[in-house]
Amino acid sequence: MGFNSCLEHKEFRNDYHKMMVTLLATSAWMSDKMKCFLANEDITLQQFNILKILQENEKPLSILQIRQELIDKMSDASRIVDRLILKKLVKKQVCSTDKRLVDISLDKEGEELICRINQKMDQLDANCEHLNKEELNQLMNLLNKMRGDAKVAATETQHA
Repeated sequence: MGFNSCLEHKEFRNDYHKMMVTLLATSAWMSDKMKCFLANEDITLQQFNILKILQENEKPLSILQIRQELIDKMSDASRIVDRLILKKLVKKQVCSTDKRLVDISLDKEGEELICRINQKMDQLDANCEHLNKEELNQLMNLLNKMRGDAKVAATETQHA
């Protein structure tokens, strides 16, 4: 039974409740698609997020800096980084300016993995290909607005 059929049989208090359940179901659906996509490379969604954070920053980051950029704030960044070190995807070095801290950066194998994944991202994008550009922008604007980020939503509407 798919997500849509599960939602059809539920009773909702009101439209806000229905929207929240639909949003959670969609999030779980997309998370599942991403997990399957990343399983081919033997990494988890949380590990991928840390690798992307490290790739997007030009200098090594501390665990605290990584944690601040994570989408899932409940993730145990230290434990995930330790697993990435075991997989030889990232490296840990003592910070040159503060010996109490450690810097985390991508290792060569981590860079190669991110490049491989980036080359196949269109496979993941295909899950949303039934939405046109206008619908995508509208959805992103509404989600930003729902989170209270009306400034971002207004700016994105102007650039659409």
